[in-house]
Amino acid sequence: MPRFSYVNGRYVPHAEAAVHIEDRGFQFADGVYEVISWIGGHFADEVGHLDRLERSLREMRIAQPMPRRALQLVLREFIRRNRLKDAYVYIQVTRGVAPRDFKFPQEDVRPSLIVSAIGRPSFDIAARKKLLKKAVTVPDIRWKRRDIKTTSLTAQVLAKQTAVDRGAYEAWMVDDEGFITEGSSTNAWIVDKKGTLITRPTDHNDILKGVTRNAIQALCKKEGVKLVERAFTPAEAYKAKEAFITAATTLVMPIVEIDGHKIGDGRLGNLTEKILDFYFAYAADEKRRQERWTPK
Repeated sequence: MPRFSYVNGRYVPHAEAAVHIEDRGFQFADGVYEVISWIGGHFADEVGHLDRLERSLREMRIAQPMPRRALQLVLREFIRRNRLKDAYVYIQVTRGVAPRDFKFPQEDVRPSLIVSAIGRPSFDIAARKKLLKKAVTVPDIRWKRRDIKTTSLTAQVLAKQTAVDRGAYEAWMVDDEGFITEGSSTNAWIVDKKGTLITRPTDHNDILKGVTRNAIQALCKKEGVKLVERAFTPAEAYKAKEAFITAATTLVMPIVEIDGHKIGDGRLGNLTEKILDFYFAYAADEKRRQERWTPK
């Protein structure tokens, strides 16, 4: 566990970290969040995550708690105080503390900012290639603004627990038209028999615009991997040659079974392995770029 968390301007012992009972994040899930992987001394896709955090704040009409450069300094000081080599760093911003009322509070209410570390990550690429996971499908019961990364995650919690109850790692959610949207905490991908990579488009606000997803798309374009953005059904996924999920915490994780249907030969697929290699090389280059950045 981390030794310290950051809460509204103070680095406090993790066990003592707390927010006010009237924080709107606690009472209404009136807030947004990001999770950034800290891999061996650098953040993965830091700019993308901070861009999305700021977009989520704008869409929710929540003020930024501080300028981006100041937040970057907070994140690095958080890492330094906790002496973290590998970590998932959780950032949450809520509308702030105010008497309980559905409407927005007065403008002088300050947003709450929380930074903590979650989980015990391992970013060893060889070990990750051995993580072969199962998925199940569930109905997608979420609201219509899934493009905003809010802390209102009841539907995702229920979906994830359904997956666990059915012996799987992830739940792939299915919309009313019978198409897979995304995982409870990940983006969903398949590879068809012709070797084409397929993932749902993000132009209708019905899935989250994953930062890792964006990086994978750019890498595939660079490396000449054929990629098509379109919806696909569970039946199509069952017949896929390969399948995987992406997120800041999973990076690129193979899915070898969906609803009891074996995907391909039930092992790490060739294209999935290549994309995992592409991403780790990209992350290493990200480290070199960050080492040239000195906070002012």
